[in-house]
Amino acid sequence: MTETKARAGGALPPHEITALQPALTPGAEVKTALEGFLNAFKGFQGEVKQELQHQKERLTMLDRKQMTFGRPALATSAEVEVPHKKAFAAYLRSGDDDGLRGLSLEGKAMSTAVAADGGYLVDPQTADTIRSMLSSTSSLRALANVVQVEATSFDVLIDRSEVGSGWATETGATAETGTPTIERISIKLHELSAMPKASQRLLDDSAFDVEGWLAGKIATRFIRAEAAAFINGDGVDKPKGILLPAKVANASWTWGNLGYIPTGATADFATTNASDCIVNLVYALGADYRANGAFIMNSKTAGAVRKMKDADGRFMWGDSLQAGEPARLMGYPVLICEDMPDVGANTYPIAFGDFAAGYTVAERPDLRILRDPFSAKPNVLFYASKRVGGDITDYAAIKLLKVAVS
Repeated sequence: MTETKARAGGALPPHEITALQPALTPGAEVKTALEGFLNAFKGFQGEVKQELQHQKERLTMLDRKQMTFGRPALATSAEVEVPHKKAFAAYLRSGDDDGLRGLSLEGKAMSTAVAADGGYLVDPQTADTIRSMLSSTSSLRALANVVQVEATSFDVLIDRSEVGSGWATETGATAETGTPTIERISIKLHELSAMPKASQRLLDDSAFDVEGWLAGKIATRFIRAEAAAFINGDGVDKPKGILLPAKVANASWTWGNLGYIPTGATADFATTNASDCIVNLVYALGADYRANGAFIMNSKTAGAVRKMKDADGRFMWGDSLQAGEPARLMGYPVLICEDMPDVGANTYPIAFGDFAAGYTVAERPDLRILRDPFSAKPNVLFYASKRVGGDITDYAAIKLLKVAVS
């Protein structure tokens, strides 16, 4: 009867349809289950892709809002410096200082870039160019401790005594340790100036890089003046040099003096075993300073020293294998400073020490420019000035080589 209904096109109830279907084998059941799992996984995968796309669209919208309403810190800093650079360039070319007078400088005690008759602050880009040129040249600045201050002097406190200590027992009384000795060294800042000049016609040429030209001229003059003062300065309106203090034989060295090692000849290095004095100079310095030791000498002295050999016939001087790196003497770097004296009777042509501990350069970070179109017509003078000082801060950290018998 059921078959008759089916032939007649009549609808069968569900239980009759199930009854007519043949029983599934175990393999068919597994296949059906896998097909159902794959279909469900494909649906889940589609939902995950759709959600990731939505997240990507949200992040894109947030980035666009940030670009529209906010600026990264670096871009904001650059935008702050650009007005100063433009205003400074206008002042250099034409003397127009309206932009500088209304400029507010962040992090400065003053509200504008002008300080009465003292000149205008150089824009940060030009100042950084000058500063990098000063640091990369053959000057004691390259080895010394350089600090920036906002005062007229910089004080360094030196504890030159050993830390008090002793052995203690469980029940015994502890003895009082020694009192430390504190030295205060005050480094006074002096005014360093340079005054390059250029014609007004050259300044009117828009293709002329006035900021780069000025930075190079100022740095060149500052480099020469600083290098000479850090070596031979007498402290009168200039820094105190490393050769200023009294010199004594290293065996009788005391604080406030610099110890020296003799070459063993009256006017030159010794004729036999000439390199012995270099070895003695290195080991005259304390081991704690020797780890950061470096040599300072001029080109003539370097020419004589690089010919020296040790007892095995090997050269003590070693040229750098990498461009830009200093040559080495006994494994220590050599800085060529042309202001060091030549080899001669009773001179001190070589210094060896830890100059980062032994010498401090203190400077104010600001650099000022005053434009003078009247004093050297038809040229324009640019009076640049900065404040810098220097002095020995640890007399035990530097030793000298003296050309003498003893």
